[in-house]
Amino acid sequence: MDLETTFSTPAIGKVPTEALPALVATKPPHAPLCGALMVLIQFDVCEEIRLDQLRQILGARTADASFKHSAPGYVRYQRPPVEEALEPIVLESGERLQGDIKYFDYGVVSVIFELPFSGDWDQLVQLSSRWVWDTNFESLAARIVKKKLERAAPALVKPYTGEWLKEDYFIFHLREIAGSPSSADLLASQGDHISQVVRGESQPLSDGERQEILQSRISYYPNDLAVIGWNAAFIYDTPSGAETGIQLLQYANSQLLEFRHYDELLTRQLEDVYAFLDRGSHGLWSRWRTARAASKLHTVLLDVSELTERADNAIKFLSDMFSARLYKLAAAKVGVPDYKDLVQQKLQTAEELYRFMVDEFNQSRAFVLEVMVVVILIIELIWIFRGKPI
Repeated sequence: MDLETTFSTPAIGKVPTEALPALVATKPPHAPLCGALMVLIQFDVCEEIRLDQLRQILGARTADASFKHSAPGYVRYQRPPVEEALEPIVLESGERLQGDIKYFDYGVVSVIFELPFSGDWDQLVQLSSRWVWDTNFESLAARIVKKKLERAAPALVKPYTGEWLKEDYFIFHLREIAGSPSSADLLASQGDHISQVVRGESQPLSDGERQEILQSRISYYPNDLAVIGWNAAFIYDTPSGAETGIQLLQYANSQLLEFRHYDELLTRQLEDVYAFLDRGSHGLWSRWRTARAASKLHTVLLDVSELTERADNAIKFLSDMFSARLYKLAAAKVGVPDYKDLVQQKLQTAEELYRFMVDEFNQSRAFVLEVMVVVILIIELIWIFRGKPI
């Protein structure tokens, strides 16, 4: 089910030029800046994807983790995602979008489009101000994913119905800058432009905002730089060197998507439990129904705990401290720790509710048993006073 290179299939339709923001025209080879814009769009489509089965269905390869410098073999994804290249997408304007799609075992599908760029700083700023706030790529990526999942359906566990949760992120990767400046020189001379690119703003930012953005930077060598924002990142590095940051940003956003899903799931579950307790906790006998509700809540707790652990531990950094620091910075900027804390708090609340409901049920059961004992004793006493043996 590969897409046609011109996007002319009836299910998707040809992509009109006006449907997507205009691309910067290709400049001569000696342009000040050369690189690419990457549009990352991810969807939470199911509870789990059986990667081995999916690999057989699609004939796709496993995506191994990439690291900045040589690392031992055990620094890798715990369950490497399956990666599949997309056919080039040709817009009516003639521009070609390269792309690929990744399937993570915890139910996230990630689409990344790559758009070549060659121009100057002002053009890059204008490009970012258009792309960062544009939503047309979401519908395009959603159509691609839906078409792919029709074939991959046997590998999906508990696919979600309705509208999928989604996350988008933009990566501005420059592989060449005129003069090959160091990261320190680049920040000193172009810090204003870099901060605008990361924020997607066409107007200059205040000194305070600029400093806040540029604080979220990291370098491994003198001539590379990554500045991470909540919705976009700027990377200055070779293609192979930038791959580390791109993969970790992709992973961090997939984690954010999963924790958002668990947060919403637990919110709905807690609301149902509160409503049940308000309706059914008045009176002795109604408490017996809490056993089934408590069992259902505990099942959800176990499922969420297992799935969050899987998403949280999908990749390891046992010997690659730079990648670990880069991931920590990326995760903090996109909001993974915040949503993770929310999920943990709601898991704790749900656990307390579960214990309360079990206690309520046990009290009711104990009371009923006591009543039964009293009734039996009364019957025995009646038979004794009537002079008849039991």
